[in-house]
Amino acid sequence: MGGKVFGNLQRLGKALMGAVAVMPVAAILMGIGYWIDPDGWGANNIAAAILIRAGGAVLDNLGYLFAVAVAFGLARQGNGAAALSGWLGYKTVMLLIGEAAVAGYKGVDPSKLEGAAKLDWVAQGWGAINDKNALIGILIGVLAAWTYNRFSTTKLPDFLAFFSGRRLVPILTSLFAIVFSGIMFIVWPLVYHVLFAFGQWIVGLGPIGAGIYGVTNRLLIPTGLHHALNQIFWFPVAGINDIGNFLGGSKTIAAAAAATDATSCAALGAAHWTGSACEVVGYVGMYQGGFFPVMMFGLPGAALAMYLTAKDSKKKVAGALMFAGALASFFTGVTEPLEFAFMFVAPALYAVHAVLTGISVALAAAFHWTAGFGFSAGFVDMVLSAQNPMANKWYMLLVMGVVYFFIYFGVFYFLIKKFDMKTPGREDDEAAAEAGLAVDASDADKARAIIKGLGGADNISVLDYCATRLRVTVKDDSVVQEGAIKAAGVAGLIRPADNSVQVVIGPQVQFVYDAAAAELGHAGVTLNGEQPA
Repeated sequence: MGGKVFGNLQRLGKALMGAVAVMPVAAILMGIGYWIDPDGWGANNIAAAILIRAGGAVLDNLGYLFAVAVAFGLARQGNGAAALSGWLGYKTVMLLIGEAAVAGYKGVDPSKLEGAAKLDWVAQGWGAINDKNALIGILIGVLAAWTYNRFSTTKLPDFLAFFSGRRLVPILTSLFAIVFSGIMFIVWPLVYHVLFAFGQWIVGLGPIGAGIYGVTNRLLIPTGLHHALNQIFWFPVAGINDIGNFLGGSKTIAAAAAATDATSCAALGAAHWTGSACEVVGYVGMYQGGFFPVMMFGLPGAALAMYLTAKDSKKKVAGALMFAGALASFFTGVTEPLEFAFMFVAPALYAVHAVLTGISVALAAAFHWTAGFGFSAGFVDMVLSAQNPMANKWYMLLVMGVVYFFIYFGVFYFLIKKFDMKTPGREDDEAAAEAGLAVDASDADKARAIIKGLGGADNISVLDYCATRLRVTVKDDSVVQEGAIKAAGVAGLIRPADNSVQVVIGPQVQFVYDAAAAELGHAGVTLNGEQPA
């Protein structure tokens, strides 16, 4: 049972990445647009307006994006009828329990509410049920996929035969969405109030709360649940929307200038009400800025320490892994190849990493050094956010990053040597007895080595992948040879549940997956959610 549940969670994680993968492009478009016209939101430049609106087509419609991507990703055969059902289901929910609809049901005019009544209305969260609600998008995507998998082969009587099979799925999804809306009409205010209260509690703690968030974010990386935590702080689920408000640039600044009280100021997330004015510059972005010193500088410093402490005979392989991971972390903010390199072999180092991340986020928030990102806290996003009017003393994050490089390097080097931690290149010779592949081994060679380490093709029942990992379900986990898999030059290995193995490859995972799929295509293995022929 546990393996089945975890397998379903793996598939959900991959489906979510279908939506997340589109966001960096949108953020880049908006970032360039802001760079061209940082004050006018495109009003002063046609090119900027086009870029910002093109990016907004994604970031302003996250709910639809997640509904479609999750439905498509979880449905058997990835059929378009599931994607259509996801869109239709989400649209139904928006029309039935969006803020305007609920206000009409209750005879309320939100624009005329004041004081406690206005705060109570905000706390119910109806304003968060809009085109950007990723949480509801995910739920509707799951509902649409379930409907497709359950009813796409249903046959109706002859006089209704036209609506049978896949054509039935959007119809049923819209009906189920009505039921879902009824349930959410009751449940949503309760759920949102809890999320809102938690988010506001963290916001109320200021830099300390930001630090707590930073530590928790890193500690949840091994489970993948950091995505759920990020939804609260980065997106409009609980009213914080740190990414959206930061990318809003001059629009957010204008909204802050128009705020007349603490309630309207609180609607801008991490904004600070002084008693007479709403401040957003230096506050909005506090849940993002502190990640830049860690991802651009800290983790590369750790990579250098792991390389220098590797055994001479293994420096070449360790160096290749560390250099690739450091490059990915610095430029894109993708940290998994590095983090998984020491997460399980040296958990104490990972705990130190989590604490240092929390300190960085807290310090950046305390000094009001802010920068934002659309994908992750790497060099690309730093360059794009530097021209955003919401960025405040962003260059100090680079100064802090240089300091963090030496802190990470020094702490990691000392702890690795002091406690003889088995980081990459320091494994016992017996544990690494199986010859590793050459650093420049082809994807096909890596795939064959991984398959062999998993017990061969006959032992693999499901092979899938997400952003950085191969996700595998094996028939007998006792025959999995971890040493053989690690010898393939992978970044890490996770055994999250019985019969479940995750092989951490890095951003190039798709190519290793394609090579493995070519090897396994005729072995009766379920590939990428597809049933074997």
